[in-house]
Amino acid sequence: MHVHLPTSSWLDVAIQPYRGPAEKFFRATVPTRAMDEVARLYEELDILGVLLAWDAETATGLKPLANDEVAEIVARYPQQFIGFASVDPWKGERAIAEIERAITQLGLKGAKFHPGIQAFYPNDTRVYPLYEKISALGVPALFHTGTSGLGAGMPGGMGVKLDYTRPIWLDHVAADFPQLTVIGAHPSWPWHEEMLAIIAHKANVFMDLSGWAPKYIPKMIWDEARTRLQDRILFGSDYPFISPQRWLAEFEAMEGFSPEVREKILCGNAKRILKL
Repeated sequence: MHVHLPTSSWLDVAIQPYRGPAEKFFRATVPTRAMDEVARLYEELDILGVLLAWDAETATGLKPLANDEVAEIVARYPQQFIGFASVDPWKGERAIAEIERAITQLGLKGAKFHPGIQAFYPNDTRVYPLYEKISALGVPALFHTGTSGLGAGMPGGMGVKLDYTRPIWLDHVAADFPQLTVIGAHPSWPWHEEMLAIIAHKANVFMDLSGWAPKYIPKMIWDEARTRLQDRILFGSDYPFISPQRWLAEFEAMEGFSPEVREKILCGNAKRILKL
């Protein structure tokens, strides 16, 4: 549910200033790769990856990773990828028009936001017309939650304000748009308890587990994933910063998961909300 493009258009353009700190945060050098190489990897692993576009132009001044680029890759490798569009919420009517184009014309299957990098509160009612359009289009909206590797360890965090990424703001969105599927990306640390409470309360809210190796994900999340929230948790790697091989190997080694629950987390829940 969470794959970034390891291409120059993302690493060297859309997030260029943040790349070095993110590599240090994840303790991994992230080489630029062509998407045909990534497609072969995902084919070998038998994984369908959700590719994420990126537009934080207003807040960062950086050129977006275009929805058209993601759509073209999905068209080339439909067995390996589907795509989520990105729009800059500060672009107003242009963002609304672009999300409609990305879904209805480009065939993308969801929307991706990073409130910390895009510098907005998800419950800002100025963004609500955009959510109204996404809800009407019948696709999910995925929001980065919790701390971020982008800007981590740098003075001032390179200006990234973590408060934007608190999951409590998504509670407002889920309440005001009950027909909209809301996905909180990452384990939401240090607000993971807040996120779990929202998931338990709002049937239209989910969590993907990307960006953290399973052995580091808080025990409370795994306890809920095994039991009452097993229908609301989604596998994600945050490739290229964490490889799907590592994530899956660590998850396989974890105890206490029935085959049925593993299937839900790895595949079934995502298939349901993506209408596959």
